[in-house]
Amino acid sequence: MATVISFVKIAAKTVFRFFQSADLFLFILCLLSSIYGIILISSATNSIAESGHITQQLSALVIGIAVFVLFSYIDIDIIADKSLPLYIFSMLFIFSLRFWGQGEEDWGNRAWIRFLGFGVQPAEVVKVTYAIILAKMLVVFKERKTLNSIISLAQVLFVFGSIFGIIIWVSDDLGSALIFVFMLIVTLFVAGLKLRWFIIGGATMAAVSPFLWNMMQPYQQRRIAAVFFPDEYDPDRQGVLWQANQSVRAITGGGFPGQGLGNGRLTQAGIIPEQHTDFIFSVAGEELGFMGALLVIALLVTIIARCFYVGIRSNNTLGLLVCTGLAAKFIAQTVENIGMCLGLLPVIGITLPFFSYGGSSLVTCFAAMGIVSGVKMRPKPIRFRNL
Repeated sequence: MATVISFVKIAAKTVFRFFQSADLFLFILCLLSSIYGIILISSATNSIAESGHITQQLSALVIGIAVFVLFSYIDIDIIADKSLPLYIFSMLFIFSLRFWGQGEEDWGNRAWIRFLGFGVQPAEVVKVTYAIILAKMLVVFKERKTLNSIISLAQVLFVFGSIFGIIIWVSDDLGSALIFVFMLIVTLFVAGLKLRWFIIGGATMAAVSPFLWNMMQPYQQRRIAAVFFPDEYDPDRQGVLWQANQSVRAITGGGFPGQGLGNGRLTQAGIIPEQHTDFIFSVAGEELGFMGALLVIALLVTIIARCFYVGIRSNNTLGLLVCTGLAAKFIAQTVENIGMCLGLLPVIGITLPFFSYGGSSLVTCFAAMGIVSGVKMRPKPIRFRNL
């Protein structure tokens, strides 16, 4: 009996501390986005013969909430001190796709590991570990005052290049790989890397871009080129632009008021490609109209802004850079996903955080935001504030 009472007291104290110190505003934003996403997924899957989407997404939400609470209590410094094991884990986890990787035929990649009816996308997990690894490296270099040295940059680029390269080699998932590029650039900028390095990097990328273009698969080249030269690569919009064209039709068809939840003409006919995953934003636009789509954007923008706010208020470089890296991940995925739904960017198979169907994606999003909550929950002494 005494043991039970003791356990209840510890549990009550833990819950009280969570509600007292964790980032409840961020938690509520994540919860609202996920519930909104489940509502959209429910409508989007009415025309799909398979069942269980909502049950699986709700299960992932429950796990995600638990993961958010767990990571809120974990000291980010402790995780960051294990950056080398994190790097090794990241490389091995992605490399496992070589043996067990599966994918969608339409996307031409092998980005998933599936077992017992569940799927995990290693790149989604590694985006979080990479944000921590990169932040720790930059903090060490700032402490040594060598951030802008060639040796330090070479180490940063080696870690980035190895993760980027193995994703491309093993899974051919260009969409996920490009997220790492944006995370690297934004985090380096916030860390205080001098402008000359960005200019040199930009010039180098421009010089090698023809070589990188030729390394892409033909279907990847067509998807990118068709967005900018549609009349040349897909004049009838029935090839690589078909998916984006259906998405745009759905969004414009919704107008300002929308056609009503569960009443979207294209959504309920199942015409929008991957409408419960990568094109969930199109469902919001068609059925809930301009305001429904705007609410999706507003929730994600607020989550991203909150990440930056927590990082800046942390007065600690590691906390700031981790929050920056995770915010950059959400920025890149949000812009790319909504951009491809609007036909403005190439369709490369990127999910919309918190909204798209997918258990591993949802749980990973909650884990990332739990880390941000942990930064707020655990103030640190001021270090390297003059970024």
